[in-house]
Order: sequence, then structure tokens, then C-alpha cells
Amino acid sequence: MAHVATARTKARKRALDLLFAAEARGLSAGDLLDQQIAEGQVPNNPFTVKIVRGVVTDAERIDALITAFAKDWSLTRMPAVDRNVLRIGVWELLDGDVASEVAISEATALVTELSTDDSPSFVNGVLAAVAKDLARA
Repeated sequence: MAHVATARTKARKRALDLLFAAEARGLSAGDLLDQQIAEGQVPNNPFTVKIVRGVVTDAERIDALITAFAKDWSLTRMPAVDRNVLRIGVWELLDGDVASEVAISEATALVTELSTDDSPSFVNGVLAAVAKDLARA
């Protein structure tokens, strides 16, 4: 089945663009989002804002979970796209607004489109391990 681009899928891609751009510029994603909103570049979907603010707010816990389950990969060693897609995916798992399967599927689809050939299985594996751990908690 082909991946259908829903409004939330587009919001995740926009959030990824913001997180990636902020990291590349050495800025806080929250600051970049605030700057864009101040300049009238408000994201079309409020879900984009919710994702970015959530990832920024929970950054320490999100990065700790990624680090714990990304076997033999440090955050700095990961491709920037993978690192930021994982942050979005882990935030969605923590947020609980969508089923973990949906969060994992959406993250995997993003890296399939935007990253390396190895990225989908890597991201899927890390997020599945995080989801399993959170389910035990």
C-alpha cells in the first residue's frame, strides 16, 4: 500500500525541516519556530508547532531514550535526518496521541524518503525498542 500524505504526515515533514534547519544553524528549534512565526511564516498545521515544541520541551528525555536504544550509535554519529526523525518519533511515542505503530510507520516513511538505504530499518528498530520499553513502564 502506498503511503498517503495526510495533513499530519505533512506536519511531521515540516517539523523535521524546522528541527533540521535549527540544528544546522546552531539554533534552538523553539527559537527558530518563534522567529518564523514572528515573520508571518506560521506553519499551516498546528500539529507542526506541537511537535517542535514537544521535542524541544522533552529534548533531554527523548535524546536519552534514543541513546539507550540506538545500539552502537551516538546521536552525533547518526545522520542529522535520522536523529531528528527519531526525536519526532520518540516524542510521538511519549505523547501518546497516536498509536505507537503509526508513530513508527510515519518516522520510517520519512527516512525512507529522505535518508540513507539503511535508515528505515535503523529508525524502525530504535523506535520499536523505545515503544516496547515505554509499554513496560
